[in-house]
Amino acid sequence: MAVPIEGEPIQIHSYKHNGHIHRVWDETTILKGTQNLVIGGNDRTIVTESDGRTWVTREPAICYFHSQYWFNVIGMIREDGIYYYCNLSSPFIFDGEAVKYIDYDLDIKVFPDMTFNLLDEDEYERHRQEMKYPEPIDRILKSNVDQLIQWIRQRKGPFAPDFIDMWYERYLTYRR
Repeated sequence: MAVPIEGEPIQIHSYKHNGHIHRVWDETTILKGTQNLVIGGNDRTIVTESDGRTWVTREPAICYFHSQYWFNVIGMIREDGIYYYCNLSSPFIFDGEAVKYIDYDLDIKVFPDMTFNLLDEDEYERHRQEMKYPEPIDRILKSNVDQLIQWIRQRKGPFAPDFIDMWYERYLTYRR
C-alpha cells in the first residue's frame, strides 16, 4: 500500500458495502502518513454526495484513520469546543489517489464535554439486511463500537486532551 506524503493534498472516498461511492471530500492535507495511520486536516472543503449534491464543510477538522480499527474519527473545531464525528467503517486503504474506506452506517457523535450519542442504528440494521453484511463483519463492528466508546471515556487516541489542537497547529503551518 502506498503511503500519503505529509503536506500533500488528497481526497477521502467513502463507499458503502455494495461498492457504491457514498461521499467524497475534495481536499484534505496530510499531516501524518504511515502504513497504519493517516492524520489529515481540512477546512471548508467541498463534499460530494453519491447523488451529486455538494456542500462545503463549515469548520476546520482533523481526520484520524487507522489500519487496525474499524472506525475513523473527525474532530471538528468549533467556537464552543471540539465535536467529534466517528464513523464505524472498514480500516482505511490509501491507493496513491485517496484514503478510502467502507462506511457501515453506525456513527458516534461526541460533544465537547465528552458525552456522546450512538446514531443511525436503524439505518445500520436496514443496510445490514439489504446489503447482506456478513455475520463476522457485524460482530467486528459491534466490538469496535465498544472499543470506540472505551477510547472516548478514556480520552485515548484522537480524544486525548490537546490531540486535535496539536494537529490543527500543524495543519496551519501548511496553510501559510
